[in-house]
Amino acid sequence: MSSRAIELFTLAGLLASHAALGQDAARFLRTGAAKVVLEHVDVIDGTGAPVARDRNVHIENGRIAAITAGKDEAASEGTALFDLHGHTVLPGIVGMHEHLFILSRPGMGPDGKFERPALFQQMTFSAPRLYLANGVTTLRTTGSVETYTDLKLARAIDKGILPGPHMDVSGPYLDGPGNPNLQIPELTGPEDARQTVAYWSDRGVTSFKAYRNITREELRAAAQEAHRRGLKITGHLCSVTYEEAAAAGIDDIEHGFQGNTALDSGKKPDQCSESAGDETLARMVPGGPEAKRLFAALLEHHVAITSTLAGLALSARASQGPVLDRPLVNPAALRALSPAFREGFLFDLDGPRSKDNLAAMLRRDMDLQRAWVDAGGLLLAGADPVGLRGLVPGFGDHLEIELLVEAGFTPVQAIRIATLNGAIYLGRQDRIGSIATGKNADLVVVKGDPARRISDIENVEIVFKDGAGYDTARLLDSAAGHYGEY
Repeated sequence: MSSRAIELFTLAGLLASHAALGQDAARFLRTGAAKVVLEHVDVIDGTGAPVARDRNVHIENGRIAAITAGKDEAASEGTALFDLHGHTVLPGIVGMHEHLFILSRPGMGPDGKFERPALFQQMTFSAPRLYLANGVTTLRTTGSVETYTDLKLARAIDKGILPGPHMDVSGPYLDGPGNPNLQIPELTGPEDARQTVAYWSDRGVTSFKAYRNITREELRAAAQEAHRRGLKITGHLCSVTYEEAAAAGIDDIEHGFQGNTALDSGKKPDQCSESAGDETLARMVPGGPEAKRLFAALLEHHVAITSTLAGLALSARASQGPVLDRPLVNPAALRALSPAFREGFLFDLDGPRSKDNLAAMLRRDMDLQRAWVDAGGLLLAGADPVGLRGLVPGFGDHLEIELLVEAGFTPVQAIRIATLNGAIYLGRQDRIGSIATGKNADLVVVKGDPARRISDIENVEIVFKDGAGYDTARLLDSAAGHYGEY
């Protein structure tokens, strides 16, 4: 990449051009010009349309001002020109299953054993930088542990004080008794669920997440209170089946079709089954009567599904199997890890599988997700990165998109799932999620052509958020060695 116009932007100049940015955010800018032209770039617009080859994308005052035929623009004062031959621009990723914490397991050894209790540790410093560096410009924190911290972080980012994506902050997990993690609260009934949603809504939370041990009535009460306030609720389910959750008012279900327990043997109402959905996934054949009935119920209630293929792929150690033709963990992701966290991370990545049929489960979930979209369902995408099995913020989102292609979607379809579909769910499609005149300049510049080789999506060089162009290398350098630490 070359810059044809010389930008004499000192830190003071960057702050003047993007007055809302504080020093901690502005120092990561590649360009702070109010006007930017990305010349001779291929455009994947996020709608699923074919690639538009050799275009100039004009950015002015944080928005996309025009998209024109590719040409060398005349240099003018205050305008940054970037020659992007050999590069592609795509919309900023809208990550719909993201976290700002890791799961720490004390004393973990090569055999995968550790001392209890495991605990969540907040990554308020490193995670936002890793997300933004990799092109995630908007995310949903799908379950939070330090909710006040997440709320204050989101406000600091929006004020330009700190670097990071725009955040849709979820409240604390809505779970019942039985979770061994001591940081996840336990609901005492439907009224407690309603009060919890009301309390956190009053404090700025904008979404909620039901968890594995919630009851149907607790879920219904939480959904009703969220909807009364114009908010949405998603869920990582087990005790409640997908059809029951749809009837209770859930808006989204996490982890594809992995958590549905409707066909599990021994399933009891409001209790997580021993199989935890594995039996149902094995029996839920795309095109079969069970899948058709489930899809009909979800569509009737306008429920979205969030794909998190990356976690299952890494659990299956699919890098040694038929999924993709390369290792699934980006070396740059390993560089982000703190030394102490890296050791346990590698033990986990190379440890024994907990189940023998994970590759088959992965393929079944992929096939069901593709059938869901064919049926007219809304599919979202997220990475679920908490440091397990190689998942690191931002890098995991790239892997998720690549696995959607492995599932049978075209590259432009997979990119739409990870961009515009998330914006549609959040109700922000008029501002983000696709590349069009008048929309926010939330853009990702990658070297290569992801439409032909989806792994090129990993080659991020500049990330524009609201028109400010952040330098990926600088953000990654600032976070190197810190994920797992703070």
